[in-house]
Amino acid sequence: MSQDNNTITIATRESRLALWQAEHVKALLEQQGRRVELLGMTTRGDQILDRTLSKVGGKGLFVKELETALEEGRAQLAVHSLKDVPMDLPQGFELVAILEREDPRDAFVSNQYASLAELPQGALVGTSSLRRVVQLKALRPDLRIEPLRGNLDTRLRKLDEGGYDAIVLAAAGLMRLGLAERIRSRFSETEMIPCAGQGALGLEVRADATALKAALAPMKHQPTWLATQAERAVSRELGGSCSMPLAAHARWDGGSLQLAVALGHPEQTERALLKAQLAAPVRSEAEARALGARAAQALREQGAAAYLA
Repeated sequence: MSQDNNTITIATRESRLALWQAEHVKALLEQQGRRVELLGMTTRGDQILDRTLSKVGGKGLFVKELETALEEGRAQLAVHSLKDVPMDLPQGFELVAILEREDPRDAFVSNQYASLAELPQGALVGTSSLRRVVQLKALRPDLRIEPLRGNLDTRLRKLDEGGYDAIVLAAAGLMRLGLAERIRSRFSETEMIPCAGQGALGLEVRADATALKAALAPMKHQPTWLATQAERAVSRELGGSCSMPLAAHARWDGGSLQLAVALGHPEQTERALLKAQLAAPVRSEAEARALGARAAQALREQGAAAYLA
């Protein structure tokens, strides 16, 4: 924390959704009696909009500048969409808390059609997520799928201007910005498996920020923490990057964690999806990661190496 030891500066991207997320964390900290300021930043991921993320360095492009602000002491805390956070953080940084997850599902958004099934043959769908591309192809091989980058408002505007018949977005972002009415239908978690961490917010600090870590500890939602540890372990085990069409989603059934995973081919997107579903009682981070490692192994046994080459 800064000189007066009570003001916490949060580094955040300046998109409307990122600011909502930072404001949400700010409000939670203010309830603890903390003084909180926001430091808005534009990241490389926000600037490069003409190419898919997998081509320019992956989702970590949304995180790097915020980490630099932490390193230089201009901010003490960074708030991220957990799905944008690389599986392994640079030395000296730590993910200290993950907040309770919002709806993790993917949303079908269209001005003309109520669901994926209603789209006519050869309809044009917008998404830049390879994970969504391979799962859409599996559900509807006839669809044309075109890249769609930009923040939430930009994507919705491109749909409204008639550029696409439908687009696929995370339900959580739409709900957080009060745009839930744009959701025509939600994909079930089995037909379109979410990506690791979807719908959850991660709090990152410097590893040496002992007092701040203690202040943030109560914000850690343990069920979400364990579920996302299992999801992120799958990607880590497979050498995960943004250019890998990997889905991993864990949900609780009593004390048992049920983990569903799917892997598609990054270039031959019409190739069959490799899928696995595992469950185990999970009480610790080690058990959560072990479940993720077993799911990765199940994909390897189906031939994941050929998809990852």
